[in-house]
Amino acid sequence: MAGDAPLWIPTKDQIDAAPMTAFMQAAAAATGKVFSSYGDLHRWSIDDREAFWSLVWDFCGIVGDKGANGGAGGGISGGEHVLVDGETMPGAAFFPDAKLNFAENLLKKTGLGDAIVFRGEDKVERRLSWNELHALTSRLQQLFLSLGVKKGDRIAAMMPNMPETVAAMLAIASIGAVWSSCSPDFGEQGVLDRFGQIEPVVFIAPDGYWYNGKAIEVADKIAAVAAKLVTVRKILIVDYLGTSTDVAATIEKATALDEALSSFAAKSVTFERLPFAHPLYILFSSGTTGIPKCIVHSAGGTLIQHVKEERLHAGLLDGDRFFYFTTCGWMMWNWLVSGLASGATLLLYDGSPFYPDGNVLFDFADAEKMTYFGTSAKFIDSVRKAGLRPINTHDLSSVRTISSTGSPLSPEDFRFVYDGIKKDVHLASISGGTDIVSCFVLGVPTQPVWIGEIQGPGLGLAVDVWDDDGQPLRQEKGELVCTKAFPAMPIGFWNDPEGKKYHAAYFERFDNVWCHGDFAEWTAHGGLIIHGRSDATLNPGGVRIGTAEIYNQVEQMPEILEALCIGQDFDNDVRVVLFVRLAAGVELDAELEKRIRAKIRSGASPRHVPAKIVAVADIPRTKSGKITELAVRDVVHGRAVKNKEALANPEALELFRDLPQLAD
Repeated sequence: MAGDAPLWIPTKDQIDAAPMTAFMQAAAAATGKVFSSYGDLHRWSIDDREAFWSLVWDFCGIVGDKGANGGAGGGISGGEHVLVDGETMPGAAFFPDAKLNFAENLLKKTGLGDAIVFRGEDKVERRLSWNELHALTSRLQQLFLSLGVKKGDRIAAMMPNMPETVAAMLAIASIGAVWSSCSPDFGEQGVLDRFGQIEPVVFIAPDGYWYNGKAIEVADKIAAVAAKLVTVRKILIVDYLGTSTDVAATIEKATALDEALSSFAAKSVTFERLPFAHPLYILFSSGTTGIPKCIVHSAGGTLIQHVKEERLHAGLLDGDRFFYFTTCGWMMWNWLVSGLASGATLLLYDGSPFYPDGNVLFDFADAEKMTYFGTSAKFIDSVRKAGLRPINTHDLSSVRTISSTGSPLSPEDFRFVYDGIKKDVHLASISGGTDIVSCFVLGVPTQPVWIGEIQGPGLGLAVDVWDDDGQPLRQEKGELVCTKAFPAMPIGFWNDPEGKKYHAAYFERFDNVWCHGDFAEWTAHGGLIIHGRSDATLNPGGVRIGTAEIYNQVEQMPEILEALCIGQDFDNDVRVVLFVRLAAGVELDAELEKRIRAKIRSGASPRHVPAKIVAVADIPRTKSGKITELAVRDVVHGRAVKNKEALANPEALELFRDLPQLAD
């Protein structure tokens, strides 16, 4: 898949300015080792995890007590107090004697500079300085304490990506309570499937939100959800549409947030320092095969993993302008807000990225001098297919990094970033998941960018690609695994006291090894290609095929807006079925089918060529924008889809039911 030359090579000045370089120098000074490449640094980071994670703590300025003998001085080994039972998964314990508070680390900075810049689709623009963020967090902390919120309690938020959401999370974390969120576009059952499992004591929701130019009211949904969340003592309605007081008046136990805060004056935020493994977040799997799993993440593991990724891999500097297009129902929101720990300004956007047109996020980048532009592979592909060329229409000179995640970024879209958005930019395709609230593989700002490739494994993560027998593969497709424990592993699943569900999710395939469920391949450059989810992998004739390989070909064709591919059980085998959503005015005739098959055959292989090609009007997606191959596969095979509430457009599933084209 690699081209003859890299798409981008960092200059000496760019390499010298990268925090990754400073960290490499710090590691060399502390260990006496010579690190001549990123590969050398990565090998050390997994061979001596105690020394590596201890140095990350110090280099990234984590506030807290590292614990006895956890210091990085004098060889930085840290000994058993940095990592206990390190060869056990699950079961390893990082920094078992440490005490810290997540919110304290995100609120280290003070002053009048921007902490948050918010732009809503309705043209609302707000700014909070660091001092104003402290003040709002303080008032929220006092409110939550007055409501009896205590360490370990769960707080549920069905919220837009707006400043109050960030401040509420910080206030909750300062107390040691547990935060869980979703976006307000979730249906009633989707909200209950998540929050109903974790028994929250406070429920936070907006009076509504904006999407695609329309004000969406949610009062009825809040009332219906609240009636079934029997553990909730108070509902707080955040003002966005200007109707919070009216909405709160119609719902039992509800109060408008502004009213609830009115009696609290800002003062210093107090932070309770808690064990490294104290729970911080509950996130939910977005799969459509059953009720979402409640994945519990620790404060310390989340913090140290995020500052490592954002300072070293993303290259965040104090004062940077940090953006990721995300909702509060996607783990990228949790990742984004951690940028505060590096002293970065958060640029928050809520609404459709295509309202009024596909320029809106680039307008934001231009106006606010964004330095890190994070989005989804689908957004980049949609911008390309819309014929937009921000390189000609916007001043993106401040942007150092463009990051893509959510699904594999196609080679065509790798090219488009440099041809159509910005020539001199670090393109960081990243991949990880809700399971680890972070990344396994991601950008390396001191390394070249090759077409179609994620640059490398994350520091401290023993990432590999294995075959079905647990043997390492090189430049062949296999299972993405992590062979050693790492701090961002979940504490476990909620309501899984014996850990059986947790073990089954990640450790059943290979004993004592994390199996992530991605179909991956090492490249000749030491990078990785993600070929899609391994549980959606196609197996025609027993040959494993990644769906992303097919998408990379057909989505280059202007006639095809997007595609979805499944394996259909047929005639004692599995055949490849390709569904395509066509551009306006295009029909799927014999000539177009022929060109699709020829494109796949020449660009991928004859094995990838679909047996059936079917045009559909829409393709179902999760709330975070991922196409739902498994749900479509279940519908095609007549099986129930148990968690339709995870979908943004569940009605699209009916387009795939009982299709006559698939009967023979």
